[in-house]
Amino acid sequence: MKIAWNASEFDSAVLTCWGKSSHSDDGGWMPLHRHLSDTAAVARHLFHRFLPDSVRRTLAAALPGGEDDAAVLCAWLAGVHDIGKATPAFAMQVPKLFAAMEAEGLTAQEQVKADRRQAPHATAGMLILDEWLEQRHNWDPQRTKQISIVVGGHHGLPPDGIQCEAALSRPHLLGWSRQDHPHWRRTQFALLDWAAESSGAVDRLGDWRQVKLPQQVQVLLTGLVIMADWIASNPALFPYRTDTAFDQARIRSGLAELDLTAPWNAVVPEPGDHLLSARFGLPKHYRLRPVQRTALAEAAAAPGAGLMIIEAPMGEGKTEAALLAAEALAAKSGAGGCYIALPTRATSDAMFDRALEWARRLPDRRVERGDHSIALAHAKAFANTRFTRLFHRGAASAVAQDETGSGPDARLIAHWWMAGRKKTMFNSFVVGTIDQLLFAALKAKHLAMRHLGLAGKVVIIDEAHAYDVYMGVYLDTALEWLALYGVPVVILSATLPAQRRCELVAAYEKGRNGPRPKPGRRRRAVPTPAELHPELLGDIGYPAVITAGTEGPVRITPVESSGRATAVEVRALKDDPASLIALLQRELDGGGCALVIRNTVKRVQQTAQDLRDAFGPELVTVAHSRFAAPDRADKDELLRTLFGPPGNGHKRPAKHIVVASQVAEQSLDIDFDLLVTDLAPADLVLQRMGRLHRHERPERTLPARCYLTGVDWEAETPEPVPGSVRVYGAWTLLRSAAVLHPYLDGGRMVILPGDIAPLVQSAYGTIDIGPASWLPAFATAEARARAKRADQLHRATTYRIQSPSAPGSPILGWLHGGDPLQDEESPEGRAMVRDIPVDTLEVLLIARDGDQFTTLPWLKRHRRVVLPTTTCPDDDLAKAVAATTLNLPVEMSTPDVIAALERRHPWLDAWQSSRDLEGQLVLDIDPDAGTDLAGFHLDYDRHDGLRVRRL
Repeated sequence: MKIAWNASEFDSAVLTCWGKSSHSDDGGWMPLHRHLSDTAAVARHLFHRFLPDSVRRTLAAALPGGEDDAAVLCAWLAGVHDIGKATPAFAMQVPKLFAAMEAEGLTAQEQVKADRRQAPHATAGMLILDEWLEQRHNWDPQRTKQISIVVGGHHGLPPDGIQCEAALSRPHLLGWSRQDHPHWRRTQFALLDWAAESSGAVDRLGDWRQVKLPQQVQVLLTGLVIMADWIASNPALFPYRTDTAFDQARIRSGLAELDLTAPWNAVVPEPGDHLLSARFGLPKHYRLRPVQRTALAEAAAAPGAGLMIIEAPMGEGKTEAALLAAEALAAKSGAGGCYIALPTRATSDAMFDRALEWARRLPDRRVERGDHSIALAHAKAFANTRFTRLFHRGAASAVAQDETGSGPDARLIAHWWMAGRKKTMFNSFVVGTIDQLLFAALKAKHLAMRHLGLAGKVVIIDEAHAYDVYMGVYLDTALEWLALYGVPVVILSATLPAQRRCELVAAYEKGRNGPRPKPGRRRRAVPTPAELHPELLGDIGYPAVITAGTEGPVRITPVESSGRATAVEVRALKDDPASLIALLQRELDGGGCALVIRNTVKRVQQTAQDLRDAFGPELVTVAHSRFAAPDRADKDELLRTLFGPPGNGHKRPAKHIVVASQVAEQSLDIDFDLLVTDLAPADLVLQRMGRLHRHERPERTLPARCYLTGVDWEAETPEPVPGSVRVYGAWTLLRSAAVLHPYLDGGRMVILPGDIAPLVQSAYGTIDIGPASWLPAFATAEARARAKRADQLHRATTYRIQSPSAPGSPILGWLHGGDPLQDEESPEGRAMVRDIPVDTLEVLLIARDGDQFTTLPWLKRHRRVVLPTTTCPDDDLAKAVAATTLNLPVEMSTPDVIAALERRHPWLDAWQSSRDLEGQLVLDIDPDAGTDLAGFHLDYDRHDGLRVRRL
């Protein structure tokens, strides 16, 4: 293969084309061909050293020459990605650099200045590559764009047909008008000829003429070229140089400085009880539970990537089952990592610790690969010290060792380059919120990078029952694309409604089956998920492991119970403070720990105040979402410490009451003797019941007892309190009341886990339930629920990407049809995938002490530090302030509140030079007197969180 790096082989006009510039008068710049060769070298390195086997296989399967072709195609596309910079529209941006080009005959018409934005260099490069493929290599014009779209999309937004026509209709922007010197086209083609020759693509273009690239391959190629371009454009790694000679040592130096970690190469675990200690550090006498054995066996027997759904009760070890299954599925599919998605930041933080310990103990088939990377992915990840500590020294790891324990020393690290926005998914192991997965279905700039990161992983989705209809639209679309990439997916739930189970399987299988051919004149009805999988509607057993998306039919494997069973008495409780206080005084007379769950923060705080007045403040703890981030983390840690599994070195209180919102129902391994809960959807009530008698405690004396409140049980039809209706809707609450009604006040006991599946299926089914007198109210509530569901489904499709088209169809306009987001991880992005108010305000909480402002007086570090108002805090102090984020309630998310915050802190201008504080709103509160703000009075303390009342 000829490598034409020698500058003397170029026309002199080519050497004047510039590719990078600092835009300063004396700043650095780089010749275009040098940047192209850098990017091609980086792409080749990424293909061979960074991409997991599964991604390379996906690329190779689309090409006649397999993996060799894929490597060449990646390097070639990276080597031509900026060809659109060799145009008048781009080149004239820096007059000093353009002057040298004009001297070589590469001139520009005056009209170019006015029209320049009609031909951005990515779109221009796509059109130039189309022309070159047609003229130089006889490609059919209908086939070129499946290749050139990668160039068109390398800035994150593949153009649509309108944008292409706009550029083509202005040939003076491309240097193609009759008045332009022929040097423009000659220069463009010379660069393309050189890139094809030096990459080896020139020998393959003839065979590639007949290829029909699947759209998922186009997306992966785009993501890889963007990644290579970002790396090669980093002047800290590849300094701008004006000389024209190619420098192999410079490439090696830049890649060595980057030092990307290698993908994980998994080993199918040898089944056995030893895995609990070997992977999770549990005592050696622990035994695998049936659901863990079954999940591992099904994964090990799977022919390749597929979908696994694990339905099992709380406390059965679903997380460990999923992680063991992920090892086997990664080994089978060639995945190079794992993404674990959870409902909230708090559950993500809790899971990060568990995932870190698991990942540290993993074996690897390729012992020479060394370090691997891990990341926490949510908006406040850098407030988690367990994560940030890994940037400095990492964690000792067995991940580079084989099963015998041999191999080099290795670490599990947080990698500096992959910590930035849009790059987190490139880490081998990632734990984060479900948003990060739903973003894969959202029209947003640089979406191809997120797809590239996810395409090489096993994806685990925890608490799948927690995601509503709106979020389900994005989740189903994400599952379809994951299946296209051959990504194994493991879904965990205490139990899923049968209809939802069918929808998840159908979404994944839709992706595995690939794009459907365009329908003819006679449209055939598309089967519903329930019609596709009627076997998932009936009694499938419980617990159960479902596998789908591989060769053959859906496989349902009922799992024997682990033998753990809890009988729960269910009783109704009048919704007033006196009844609750009397109940707790009676039930806790001899000691015990009670959990009271309310559906709104306002009810949490009012209940806590009532109980403190009756029992004393030392016996009542509050937990909800309206705490500053450090205090919220402390609350979660306190709950795990006091009410977690035995043997953690901390003494459980003899008597205590926790009043909490929904934060206590998910992913916290905590145990109580008594539960009082507002009426909620049936699956969530059962989830809350799972906090009763969760751990073996010989000293326990109280029976497992649940009191249902937050509803008027004496009305003709049960009437939930308005706050609960706003959160969950009347229909799901009434259905929940109906299925639980027979158990109330001694009717019969709820047996966990045996009753979980039948109760949930009945609550979400279509058969009338409950007393006949309730049915009219049910009908009204159901009509409203159907209307809301239809509205959610309609709104969710606005910013959702579409299913892929047939192979060979370019991803033109893939992210168009509604303005795509610039940054999906912004509040706007989270609002779009969660259906929450986009303008929910987040502030940084500080304290006012007389005329001074200080950090919060109870912080572990930087407590009560006086904050400067004329200068910017130093980096360490700025990070401490930036970590104290607090979400204001929706009713405060108004322009008046924003304006009031900006008026009261004009000195914040001095803080704008801090990357951590720039653009942030700050709320100061006197810890003793509170503060007034835009018609509200606010109080905050570390025990109750933020309290708000209207003035």
